[in-house]
Amino acid sequence: MRVPVVIYGFTQKSGAFHEETETLTVNSSGALVMLKTKLDVGDSVFLMHKTSRLEQEVRVAYLDAYSERENKVGLAFKRPIPDFWRKARKHPRTPKTLKVVVSGTDAKGHRFKQSAYTIDLSREGARIDGIGFLTSPGQTIEVRRWWRKRNFRVVWIGQIGSNENNQVGIFGLQSEKDIWGVPLNEGNPGKPLVPPKSSKK
Repeated sequence: MRVPVVIYGFTQKSGAFHEETETLTVNSSGALVMLKTKLDVGDSVFLMHKTSRLEQEVRVAYLDAYSERENKVGLAFKRPIPDFWRKARKHPRTPKTLKVVVSGTDAKGHRFKQSAYTIDLSREGARIDGIGFLTSPGQTIEVRRWWRKRNFRVVWIGQIGSNENNQVGIFGLQSEKDIWGVPLNEGNPGKPLVPPKSSKK
């Protein structure tokens, strides 16, 4: 089953890394992927399902040299997750442009604070455009809308040169907080909001 995924994290051998790839095989215990990043058996990294944006911490359980540049890497979940590969996003995304203020620390350790705009939202997170300071996933940022603020973890970063350049995907760290203050799509993932039909004839 070919599933687009993002593998990211920090290891002693490779430092901070972020690599997009796809699965070769999957099962309830994890996946086999092809990676250029050099990892060791036992390393803990993160895997994100690009379609559902769901992520899991995984352990490198298997390595096999495929070529001089790439390895086949077996990634194991902490426990079996039978429906991970077919699961839809827990909360669907709602296309919405909102002005926000993002603050955090860049790759050089310098503090930054800037305005940005959301592209789409869900209860769990958002996609934000206009952030050029972040270069690797895993960082924690603060997003403020009006007087509301919430901490998020950066789970993916748009590839330079693509139409997702300067975009980041974020996942909320404080589930009880809603900073958006707008109605969100509670229907099926990917379907637009549809106003309820009037019961009047």
